[in-house]
Amino acid sequence: MKTNFSTRTIVATGLGAAVFLVLFMYVKVPSPVPETNLQIAYGISSFFAAVFGPLAGFLVAFVGHALSDFISYGSPWWSWVVASGISALITGFCSKKVAPAVEEGVFGKSELISFILWVVIGNAAAWIVAAPVLDIVMYKEPVQLVFAQGGVAFVLDAIVSCVIGGILLKAYASTKTGRGTLSKDN
Repeated sequence: MKTNFSTRTIVATGLGAAVFLVLFMYVKVPSPVPETNLQIAYGISSFFAAVFGPLAGFLVAFVGHALSDFISYGSPWWSWVVASGISALITGFCSKKVAPAVEEGVFGKSELISFILWVVIGNAAAWIVAAPVLDIVMYKEPVQLVFAQGGVAFVLDAIVSCVIGGILLKAYASTKTGRGTLSKDN
C-alpha cells in the first residue's frame, strides 16, 4: 500500500493527536463497566483516519492515548493503546473513498456508509478481539472482565466514532469548494 505522508498530513496527525489527548483526558462519560468510558476522542481519530488515511489515524489514536495514559497514570496501558490505534487504522481504510469526496465538498450517503462500515469493523477488531486478548496475554487480566470491557468499549466507541466523526466529516466537506462550482463572471 502506497502512503502519501505529506507535510499537511504530518501536521494534521500531530494536531489530531494533541486534540485526541486533551479530549481523552478530560471529556469522558463513565460506563457501568469498570475502567470503560464513553470517549469523545474516538470521533476525532475516526475523522483524521477518514481524511488522512490509516497511518495518520493510527498515529492520532495511538500517540494520543499513550500520552494520556502516561500523563494520567505514569505509564500507558499498552493493550488498550494498541487497540485504539487499531480501531483508527482500520477506519482509515475508508479514506480511499471518503477523502477524495470530502476534499471535493461531498460527504453523501455512499461516503457515510463506507465510513460507518469501516468504523464498525475497526472497533470490533480493536475492542472485541485485540484489547481483551492483549489484556489476558500481557496483564493476566480476568477473561470475563476484559471481554465485558471490550464489548462495552466496542458499542460506545463505534457510536461515538460514527456520530462525531460523521458530523466532523460533513462539516469539513462543507468548507470545501467542489470542482467546477466556481464560474468566471463577464
